[in-house]
Amino acid sequence: MAKKRFPLPKTRKFDIGQKVIEALADSEARLILFSIVRKGQTAASLAEMLRLPLSSVYKKIGDLEELTLIEVEKQLLTDKGRTYKVYRSRIRSANIAINRTEPKLTLVSRK
Repeated sequence: MAKKRFPLPKTRKFDIGQKVIEALADSEARLILFSIVRKGQTAASLAEMLRLPLSSVYKKIGDLEELTLIEVEKQLLTDKGRTYKVYRSRIRSANIAINRTEPKLTLVSRK
């Protein structure tokens, strides 16, 4: 007997809630996001602290920044003229509840 297949609900192309849920499902992105709730960090310090490749950290930061889940808290300038961005999470918690096929996303601001 063949298994009955149920069609998956189609997500809208620009559904920001779905994109945030997908970002939160990524363990590295989630680790980065919730590591910078209390204190901002540079990408290099996050990579070292979380033992992730720097390129991966920059990619995840870009994705999280595009979704406005993180922000640049400040920019540091070294004696050699190099600029570093300090990133900070804009949320302190996230809750996802699924009722039938529609997920409900609740983000709690860190402020």
